[in-house]
Amino acid sequence: MTHTPEEEVPDPPQPQERREPLPGRRPKDTQDDPAANAAVQAILRSPTYREADQDIAFLQEQDSRGIRLQLEYSKVESVLRKQNVGHTIVVFGGTRISEPSAAARQLEAAQAALAAAPNDTLRKQQFSIAERVAAKSKYYDIARELGRLVGRDGKRVQGGQCLIMTGGGSGIMEAANRGAADVGAQSIGLNITLPHEQFPNPYVSPELAFKFRYFALRKMHFVMRARALVAFPGGFGTLDELFEVLTLSQTRKTPPVPVVLVGQDYWRRAFDPEFLYQEGVIAAEDRDLFWFVETAQEAWQTILRWHEKNGEPLLPTDGVT
Repeated sequence: MTHTPEEEVPDPPQPQERREPLPGRRPKDTQDDPAANAAVQAILRSPTYREADQDIAFLQEQDSRGIRLQLEYSKVESVLRKQNVGHTIVVFGGTRISEPSAAARQLEAAQAALAAAPNDTLRKQQFSIAERVAAKSKYYDIARELGRLVGRDGKRVQGGQCLIMTGGGSGIMEAANRGAADVGAQSIGLNITLPHEQFPNPYVSPELAFKFRYFALRKMHFVMRARALVAFPGGFGTLDELFEVLTLSQTRKTPPVPVVLVGQDYWRRAFDPEFLYQEGVIAAEDRDLFWFVETAQEAWQTILRWHEKNGEPLLPTDGVT
């Protein structure tokens, strides 16, 4: 008896189930060992029996640091790719610089406290600081306007959308994320785990809100897609990010990007590159790695002009004014 080729080929097996289960699908019969079921349950509860990627305790161990570093890179990279984020404008600045109305309330409170004890040295100092913070609250509005400008133009940038990226915190970072939200644009926040709980600002896009364990991985993501760093007046964190990008550009470890310092009066005191040059610790050309601006419009337009001069315009040529 002959068979056709079709008859010689068996039916494909069902991809998930067998017609006859494998022996391991059935527990050991208690008739053979009454203690078997309890022993199996003990094994199932054992941490060592968990799959490694499901074992949270294992992932927190010191020996798993390399895995955590890889995960922290991969998770953010995967999301940004899926969201078609090709470029970012990184914005940093002081977390203590609040919007003008909040700064005014803080100043009023400090003034009232001083009026109640006019000779108290600490209250005098607190009032003076509140005055300075209130004066800098204008930068909150400037950062918010910058967020609007980037949010407005970001979808037109070639090679994937261009989004505001901040550290996800309060103050200037909140303002930049808020500006993007004002015009219905997405924005990114890279928060960091600290010993004391902190909240992300409410204007980061939920689908682009991340929390990092390691500063190093967070820094890497700040730089990877950055097409500019815009630094507003700020403290150690702002200076840290500023010098990180300046060093990478100076050494050409990464291709230089525009570094824009908003508020010349502040930055001339906080950072004196002319002194560094005169002291012979930086080169003359290193002073050209950044520039000063006073407005959001000036910041965005000079960033666009820099990239146009570099031969890689961010916007179509008819989009640069």
